[in-house]
Amino acid sequence: MKQFELQGKVAIITGASKGIGEAIARLFAHAGAKVVVSSRNLESVQQIARSVIEDGGQALAVAAHTGIAAQLGELVEKTVAHFGSIDILVNNAATNPVFGPALHTGEDAFDKIMAVNVKGPFLLCQKAYPELAKRGGSIINISSIGGLSPEEYLGIYSVSKAALISLTKVLAKEWGNAGIRVNAICPGLIKTKFSKALWDNEKMLERFTRNLPLARIGTPEEIAALALFLASEAAGYCTGAVFTADGGYTI
Repeated sequence: MKQFELQGKVAIITGASKGIGEAIARLFAHAGAKVVVSSRNLESVQQIARSVIEDGGQALAVAAHTGIAAQLGELVEKTVAHFGSIDILVNNAATNPVFGPALHTGEDAFDKIMAVNVKGPFLLCQKAYPELAKRGGSIINISSIGGLSPEEYLGIYSVSKAALISLTKVLAKEWGNAGIRVNAICPGLIKTKFSKALWDNEKMLERFTRNLPLARIGTPEEIAALALFLASEAAGYCTGAVFTADGGYTI
């Protein structure tokens, strides 16, 4: 369906060296977008970009740390210099250096979580705004079900993802008159390296999936499919929305 095509669009995806970000980059490229794959590790994103190009897509690898404002500016500048515009921004990069109760989360860990998970997406949205506003664009923030209700042992991470949901709604309300749509996806447990501590433990996995309506964890490709919808014309009347993809966990 043409509604789901991204032909001629330019998309930046952060945290695209693996997992959900990589799946989104590959699917967007398959749908016709020119994709900018970004993460801290240049070698990793170069490998993804080469693979996308070998599959017939258009891709550019740019190393950028989401927690460093100057590098976010360079990400936007390099994207425009190479592809000429920005139409889609996917804020997927995230960090969680602690797995345990909030009581034991140190100040440094708190600052790092907020810098990467909230401040980084905010600054990148600001820097991309002039390009996104030229033709109307789509911003997709990858939050978490933890942003809707705090997850055990992921307290401050959950706080950051709740803030990202609020940021999504603020920007959707303020930037709608510029034709920019801003939406959030809240994945449940997805089989990625980032969440390995949860799904790699058999007892914890069984406990998590026991009462799930779909009785399984999700895949990065399932999140990518929802991101494609939100990036495309099919979601032309969706903004400020929060979409869960969690196997029914939040029912």
